[in-house]
Amino acid sequence: MTENPYAASGVDTEAGDKAVELMKQAVSATHNNLVLGGVGGFAGMVDAGFLKDYEHPILATSTDGVGTKVAIAQAIDKHDTIGQDLVGMVVDDIVVSGAKSLFMTDYIACGKLEPTRIADIVRGIANACKQVDVALVGGETAEHPGLLDPDEYDVAGAATGVVEKSKILSSEKVEVGDIVLGLASSGLHSNGYSLVRKIVSDRKLSYSEAVPEFERGLGEELLEPTRLYSGVLNRVLAEFDGEVATMSHITGGGIAANLSRVLPQSVSLDVDRTTWSPAKVFRVLAEWGGYQLTDLEATWNLGLGFALVVRKGSAEQIAARITQLGIPTWQLGVIESTPCDAELPGYVSEAKGVRGGAVRLTGSYAQ
Repeated sequence: MTENPYAASGVDTEAGDKAVELMKQAVSATHNNLVLGGVGGFAGMVDAGFLKDYEHPILATSTDGVGTKVAIAQAIDKHDTIGQDLVGMVVDDIVVSGAKSLFMTDYIACGKLEPTRIADIVRGIANACKQVDVALVGGETAEHPGLLDPDEYDVAGAATGVVEKSKILSSEKVEVGDIVLGLASSGLHSNGYSLVRKIVSDRKLSYSEAVPEFERGLGEELLEPTRLYSGVLNRVLAEFDGEVATMSHITGGGIAANLSRVLPQSVSLDVDRTTWSPAKVFRVLAEWGGYQLTDLEATWNLGLGFALVVRKGSAEQIAARITQLGIPTWQLGVIESTPCDAELPGYVSEAKGVRGGAVRLTGSYAQ
């Protein structure tokens, strides 16, 4: 029998079909009554008729990847958590605007399509989508032989959400005297892994080995999945309508930069380091690399995964509610007034091309 010419070039379409069968149940479990068609179509379809119930619906969209964290998953052949990282990076950017994510799609590029590995990745995406009530309506897996090594892959995703125009969160709603709340991260999340990998390489460590600093293998410690915030925060927005001014997802660029970009130029914020203690993983990596924790504030979240700017009168209740829903929350600081043209030493006031509020970190981290 003549070999399939495409298979001869390194692309296995039968393996792709097998991967779809392995992931099909998990993907279907994310579908609600708005999803039409099911798994396997050329396009995912969502019934948008419910938008007529909005006075002025605004769609919000986000796209992202997981970055070089996938290299650690590949190093220890563990692929069932990287999907949650992808969902967190995409969906939790959407809730920053006050929007509720509706559906998501994913894209996986690999050197060789190994069905079980791909199914593990997609099941991780689907399980995370289910946790935050987001439908996974489509995806694509592409083999790139000759471009990627057989065990290499990269993942990306995009999501769409909706928010009532009058309820969009933004810097324009921030007032002097508002309280800034911090929400704990689960660990490194999915940012700064190029530095993580350099530190591990310089220490000549293997991701598959046990190290005395951690109770589990080094690779498993570093693969701790990104905490999902949107499910909790969408509930909080509904329960405390009008009491949240804006939010920030602490991702690439670190703490001060991600806070600055969601604040108006007319305010400043001192983030009090004494209000939280960075987790062990940050302290160990900093020590291995010869860094102080303060050196890493523009690279890692250091235990602060999200921040909310809320009205003073509701701050305690909102913090208590988020904590009750499973995410430790505390007060980081207070929004203060400062001239919009002030060049203040130690402050960050511009990030991602956005000129925003002046933010700096003060004090020493709690032990």
